[in-house]
This record gives sequence, structure tokens and C-alpha cells, in this order.
Amino acid sequence: MPLQFAYSNQDFDRDVGQRNQNNDRMPSSPSRFDTAIQAGWTNRMERGLLRYHLGDLQTRIVPGTCGYVAQLNIQRGIERRKPQEILSIQQEFDAHQFNFNKINPEEIILEMIKDTEGGTASYENGQLQKPCRTVVLVNVSPLEFGHCLFVPDPSCCFPQVLTRFAIQVGIESVLLSSSPSFRVGFNSLGGFASVNHLHLHGYYLDHELKIESVAVKPLVPERGFFRLLGFPTGFLFYTESEEVDKVAQAICDVTDFFVDGNIAHNVFLTRGCQPCVHTENIKDHWSRQGVRIAVWPRISCFGAKEESAFNVALCELAGHLPFKNKKDYEVTTEKDVIDIIQKYLLSDREFLRLEQQLTRHLTNV
Repeated sequence: MPLQFAYSNQDFDRDVGQRNQNNDRMPSSPSRFDTAIQAGWTNRMERGLLRYHLGDLQTRIVPGTCGYVAQLNIQRGIERRKPQEILSIQQEFDAHQFNFNKINPEEIILEMIKDTEGGTASYENGQLQKPCRTVVLVNVSPLEFGHCLFVPDPSCCFPQVLTRFAIQVGIESVLLSSSPSFRVGFNSLGGFASVNHLHLHGYYLDHELKIESVAVKPLVPERGFFRLLGFPTGFLFYTESEEVDKVAQAICDVTDFFVDGNIAHNVFLTRGCQPCVHTENIKDHWSRQGVRIAVWPRISCFGAKEESAFNVALCELAGHLPFKNKKDYEVTTEKDVIDIIQKYLLSDREFLRLEQQLTRHLTNV
């Protein structure tokens, strides 16, 4: 029987970005969530349930203004499960294909259930739903330490399309961690998702990413909606623990808009400072009280040839680059990275048109 992890809003860590006088991150004690995830993941690795042993990955910061974190992870490129054939962003779940109901039960780390006043329940489109569990699995082809998958009630067989509940679980998982290194992400179909069964990725990356503090342009700030500036062209949402429900719904409004329009997308969630055009107060810059949720619309990839250096999905867009081979890892420059990523993003004209549509959509919903 998997470990049951019950939590409530009282378990959220309100601020994990504390710094000392030298602006170095002060270590914090692992939360109950971190302890459960890390111990369960390590146990599965030691028992040989992963496709390869993940040691300390060779890492370098690519010189330049973006601060890309490059890591050499050859085994993942070789050993990971062959991605399913994806033909549409709206592709239906297929029980005959691999899905998370077919895994080895030993890969389950825990089951998350949120305690709410009066019992455990979830809401979808404003309607009260039956209590929903989220199964947390070890990712057998890990990107980094603690790499796991969050699967909302696998027995429901949801396709790889974000729901409000899934988004909320992702945000709350980041808030449950006392480590600013814990990240969560989502790849849509056509955005390098390899399994058409609703899931999010979670893992620890002990390096700061520019996306945690990059400046933004307000679009519909009352709904937590901004545009990223000085980074791969995309959108940003921000929430603190009191606004999770509201912002999760706004994110879902955007991703539903993408699905309806057959627009592939990637999502990345991380601790970050409050969004602003520029940060004058250094304390505000280092604050990690809330969660930043980056959403990138992108060009769809259906059966396209993969890049030799790295694929462009949730972590690459956020500045974390898992390289497949040593040569590219050693010689790739910031310009090379930007050139590769740019091939998968919308043109400036397409993005601006989409930005205008979404601004109207979120204002009128």
C-alpha cells in the first residue's frame, strides 16, 4: 500500500528565499514533503528500479547573460522510453498504449490527498468533485535528483491536457517544498510530451535560474497574468499561497485556449520573486515567497527529428539544459542555445497576436 501523504494549506512554506549578509542562500530544513519525496526516490534508485544510476551530473553555467545551466545526461538520451506517436494536441487517451496504469507498483512513491475543511475534495470548473488523489511515481529515466511524476488519479485515464486540478497540484507541490530547488513542469502533446496520460514532472535542480527573477510586462495583473521580458518569449503567472485557486483557474483558461486552437505549449513552475518591470529592492529580488508559472506557446513537433544536443521542452525553455552528448555539452555557446530554442517558438508577430487574444480572453472570462 503506497504511503498516503495528506496535506493542507497550513503545510505551505511561505518563504524559502532567505539570504545571509553575503546574499548566499541559507539552507533550510527539508519539509515533510521533501523528506517523503527524496527518501522514496532514493529508495527506488538504490533498489534498481531506475533505468540507470543517476550520480552527480557534470554541470556548467554557459557564459552569457541568460545563465543557462548545462548538464551532461547521456544515459537519459539512450535509456528513456521511446516516445509515443503523437498526431494531435487533442489526441484521445489510448488504453492500448503505455500509460501509468501499467507501471510496476513499486515505482509509486506516495499518494497525495489534500485535506480541506469538511473533508477532502477538489473542484473543476466550479463544481465539487469526488476526492481526487495524485499518485507520485519515480521517473525511471530521471533528469535530476528526485525526478518524479505527478499523475492525477491514473484510473481516470485523462489525456495529456492540463486540468485546473492538475495545475493546482503542481503549484501546491512547489509550495509544500522548503527548497527553492524544487521545480515542476508540464509538456503538452506536440510539446515533447512522450506519454499521453496526464502527468507533470517534478525534480530538484540546485542552481538558480534567471526565470525566478526576470522582469515582466503586466497584461492582466488582476488575474496574475504577465509577459516574460528578456527570456524565451512566453507568459508568466504568479501566485502566493492565498491565491492558488484563482491563479490555477486563470492558467487553465489559457491552456484550454491553446488546446482549442491546437497550440502546443510547455509550463514550468518554480519559486520566484513577485513580478515587476524592474526590481529596485535587492531583498525583493531574492524573495521566493510565491510561485512563478511560465507558459510558453510553441511550434508543434509531431514526429519531428530531435535535436542532437537537447530537445526543447519545459526545462530547456526555463534555462536548464540536459545535454545528450559530451561534445555539444562542452562547446555549445549561449548563442547556439538561443538559436536552437528560437526554432521552436512562435514568431514575434504570431506571439503578439496571441497575446492580444489572451488578454481579451482573460479579461472577459
